[in-house]
Amino acid sequence: MDPNTSPTILGVDIYLVATFLSGIAAVAVLVAIYAATTVRDPMAKRVKALTERREQLKAGITASTSKRRAKLVQKHETADRIKALLSGLKVLQDDQVKVAQRRLLQAGIRTKEWAPAIIFGRLVLPIVLGGTAVYLVYGTQAFSDWSPLKAYGLVAITFIGSYKAPDIWLKNKITKRSDAIRKGLPDALDLLVICAEAGLTVDAAFHRVAKELGRAYPELGEEFSLTAIELGFLTDRRQAFENLAMRIDLDAVKGVVTTMIQTEKYGTPLASALRVLSAEFRNERMMRAEEKAARLPAIMTIPLILFILPVLFVVILGPAACSINDALLSN
Repeated sequence: MDPNTSPTILGVDIYLVATFLSGIAAVAVLVAIYAATTVRDPMAKRVKALTERREQLKAGITASTSKRRAKLVQKHETADRIKALLSGLKVLQDDQVKVAQRRLLQAGIRTKEWAPAIIFGRLVLPIVLGGTAVYLVYGTQAFSDWSPLKAYGLVAITFIGSYKAPDIWLKNKITKRSDAIRKGLPDALDLLVICAEAGLTVDAAFHRVAKELGRAYPELGEEFSLTAIELGFLTDRRQAFENLAMRIDLDAVKGVVTTMIQTEKYGTPLASALRVLSAEFRNERMMRAEEKAARLPAIMTIPLILFILPVLFVVILGPAACSINDALLSN
């Protein structure tokens, strides 16, 4: 065997593969170091959004100056143009706008004026993407080797997918945000119980819980901070709790809101009711964790077969294959 020849397995140079994998590992280490050293404070952007919401609430209760009104009008000029365009086309309905506004709030997007943009996306994306697909399939020779049924399926999937894309994107953000809030809700209720037993008012308790849980659960801290602000500014405290239930797409939050409204209305003890809810939410969280753990063996079967076992075979049989290859070449 030539000493200058690199060992191979199935015709693949081992040194080349090792060099390539080492380069990927080095890049991954650099990316991990960069991500660890450039961690941003998740509360900075959220505090800014809450401050803007506070100013909007002040503007809705007291008379706004002409300068602030001009600033708000300029800020939402693009959204107003989209709304005017949709109104001119007679495709903008109040029910659709209200549903889009509520879903934007549930996704953590506070600007209600962008609700027509969701409807505008449903209208424009099928025209742009679907029209492009029709041109590529029937106007060019890019898919000439495809059968008519397959070509039609591609066009139909493009139209349907482009129409559903804004809703899918929004639903994905709502689901992620709701899951993050669900994780921190039992801890938030425990802190609310402690604050209530310590004699704090409801708005002060919400503000304290938001401050304590802001870093661990930024989404929940943001919602509680906004609720504390609304409790301090809105004349009807019930409306502040209903806004909290509207902004979070969780039945557990709706139960908490119902409890808070009843305690405000009838004067029932708040700490005992929240303690019961907290225990129920903790049991639900434990049951979800046990359910995920029970599904883990079935989920890990495919990654085990595709990724882990081949690596083990290479590690175990690789040296033997190299020895056999060297022996055959030397003979």
